[in-house]
Amino acid sequence: MYRGLAIIFGFFLMGEWLSETLSLSIPGSVLGMLLLLGALLSGVIKLEWVENEAEIFVRNMSVLFIPPGVGIVTYLGLIKSQVVPIFGALLISFIVTLLATAKTVELIRGRKGGDAG
Repeated sequence: MYRGLAIIFGFFLMGEWLSETLSLSIPGSVLGMLLLLGALLSGVIKLEWVENEAEIFVRNMSVLFIPPGVGIVTYLGLIKSQVVPIFGALLISFIVTLLATAKTVELIRGRKGGDAG
C-alpha cells in the first residue's frame, strides 16, 4: 500500500516541480498524471504497484468535488454572466477527455493482447 501511494504522490510532486521550474501553463497534477501514464505504458511502473491505491482514489472521488462545489455557489453571479463560454469549454473538454480516455484504454488493451473483452 505504501509503495503505491509513494509512487502516485511521487509523480504528483514531480509534475508540480516540473510545472513550477519550467513555468509551464499546464498544472503540475496533470503533468504528474502524464508522467505516470508514460511510466505505466513503458513498463517502468507496474500496474499492480498502483492499482489498489488508484481504485481507492476513484471510489472516494466525490469527496474531492466538495471544495469546487462550494466555489461554484460562491461565484454563481459570475458564472451566470459567462455561461456560454463556460459551457462551450466544458463541452469541448468533455469530448477531448472522452476521446483521449478511449484511445488510452485501446492502447493499453492492445499491449495486453487485446483479449480483454
